[in-house]
Amino acid sequence: MTTTASTPRKRLFIRTWGCQMNVYDSARMADVLAPIGYVPTETPEGADMVILNTCHIREKATEKLFSELGRLREAKAARRAEGGEMVLAVAGCVAQAEGAEITARAPWVDIVLGPQTYHRLPEMVARASRAAGAVIETEFPAEDKFDHLPDAAAPQGVTAFLTVQEGCDKFCSFCVVPYTRGAEFSRPVAQVLAEAKRLVAAGAREVTLLGQNVNAWHGEGPDGRDWGLGRLLRALAEIPGLLRLRYTTSHPRDVDEDLIAAHRDLPSLMPFLHLPVQSGSDRVLAAMNRGHTAADFLRIVDRLREVRPDLALSSDFIAGHPGETAEDFERTMDLVRRVGFAQAFSFKYSSRPGTPAAGAPFQVPEADKDARLQALQALLRDQQDAFNRSRVGMTFPVLFTGPGRHPGQVAGRTPWLQPLHLTGPLSLVGTEAPVTVLAAHPNSLSGRLAAGEAVSHVQPEEEPAPA
Repeated sequence: MTTTASTPRKRLFIRTWGCQMNVYDSARMADVLAPIGYVPTETPEGADMVILNTCHIREKATEKLFSELGRLREAKAARRAEGGEMVLAVAGCVAQAEGAEITARAPWVDIVLGPQTYHRLPEMVARASRAAGAVIETEFPAEDKFDHLPDAAAPQGVTAFLTVQEGCDKFCSFCVVPYTRGAEFSRPVAQVLAEAKRLVAAGAREVTLLGQNVNAWHGEGPDGRDWGLGRLLRALAEIPGLLRLRYTTSHPRDVDEDLIAAHRDLPSLMPFLHLPVQSGSDRVLAAMNRGHTAADFLRIVDRLREVRPDLALSSDFIAGHPGETAEDFERTMDLVRRVGFAQAFSFKYSSRPGTPAAGAPFQVPEADKDARLQALQALLRDQQDAFNRSRVGMTFPVLFTGPGRHPGQVAGRTPWLQPLHLTGPLSLVGTEAPVTVLAAHPNSLSGRLAAGEAVSHVQPEEEPAPA
């Protein structure tokens, strides 16, 4: 959305931590603020408004926030010395969970808002300009924020995120999401399809559906029937120009047969799935309140691979959850060996205030958590390297997303979400073309167009970090 001649332009800087949903939320906050004159800028220095969009999942998230707020206090003072003002806002899950502490420790913050209230940002900015203290909006509003977001949105590029589901009803023992994002909520079918069509019209060729439990999405379709995620994916696959579909993050409890069938039936649904399991021990899974066993997870994996043999898997793991024994951890290692993952995210358990696990007995010593995490990550790295090497010599379609890191390069994504780079024209961006893989690096692949164009030989130490 563009500003009018009568709307003064103001500079907006947003720093985003955490998951892809936060990336989506940050983009929509920019969209909400565009009608009142805010345009993105690359640095906080000199900005008229700075938003820190926070995530509570990672360890020491709160302290990282206050460290950044300390730096921004100086930038805010410098802006005032220049005769201007900087509106400083803290958004996201840390804001939702710890709003009172933020305003107590950092009284120079003007706005604190949770992830369900950012559609009210223009109103909050106006109130902050009049208020003597901080404006705090961390209640779960009765109205759906998606009903109040502008239809117009800044283009996201060749690949785009689309939130279809928020919140969580699972209450895993280690997780703060039910407390910061609220109960599970699914966006209506018509709203999702309309936004997807707008994204494609703006140039998106791959759309990733987002949700805390995205496969818990459900809604009434235009046929009057209750749709699940599998049926929604089928409708999205019919949008002209939409070449690829993905979704994340899923929960094993919400994988149904229709979703599995979608992986069989939809060529545009990419053969890569992020399905967190967290542990391979049934005893630990019960303590985590996951609601599934290791055998349940393995049955789902087998069914998915039965219908889509080229499917690759990613997952999440926690090492050292309270009560985890060495035998429990070895069961996790056994599950990893049994499944084989193309990539995965693994962390040692860290306490989140207010969650059941935080006060649980039998906390695992830090040294044991560290040792287990190192062993787990070494195994997962070996599996990722093996998967990447297995692509060498293969030819498959790559979606080109932008210029590469080096002159003359173009970069893209494989069906399995691996970054790939080669020497080629930028006219490839936004298109899908067959590529033959020539080399596997730790975080990417390199290759050539199947028609025989020149090849990029970037050394592994020079390649970009994983996407």
